[in-house]
Amino acid sequence: MAKKMASQGTPATAVLAAAGVPFVLHPYAHDPGTSSYGLEAAEVLGIEPERVFKTLMVEAEGRLAVAIVPVSGNLDLKSVAAALGVKKAGMADPKAAERRTGYVLGGISPLGQRQSSPTVLDASALSFSAILVSGGRRGLDLELAPADLIRLTQAVTAPIGTTDKH
Repeated sequence: MAKKMASQGTPATAVLAAAGVPFVLHPYAHDPGTSSYGLEAAEVLGIEPERVFKTLMVEAEGRLAVAIVPVSGNLDLKSVAAALGVKKAGMADPKAAERRTGYVLGGISPLGQRQSSPTVLDASALSFSAILVSGGRRGLDLELAPADLIRLTQAVTAPIGTTDKH
């Protein structure tokens, strides 16, 4: 098991291990042709999309922030701006997101980012005992309790997701 853990290691798994937080790794075969990484994870892993969350980087009045929403919907930019206490938020430049987090798009984890950012988790996460987020690379998700994610990222919770289907 230790070998498998070492081979799956990412900054996100290192943060969880160092904090002593229980988590489950969910590796899967990522299809490079897919455009919806989160929905791919839910489908391949056989987990309801409402319990699989995507990590999005937003720009809020010149500062980068993290928004975590279910892959079954979309991010409501007005709601995330309100949760961050700013008037307006937009999607961050993809290259800026990669530089800030140290992860590639489709593999951005809310945990173990190169530089921490204010984080907002969609309130729907609180209705589950465990949710999945990116493990720090395409083809790797982590399952953990929402309370642990909130504690480790110092996230606030707010209704920032929409239920629009992709």
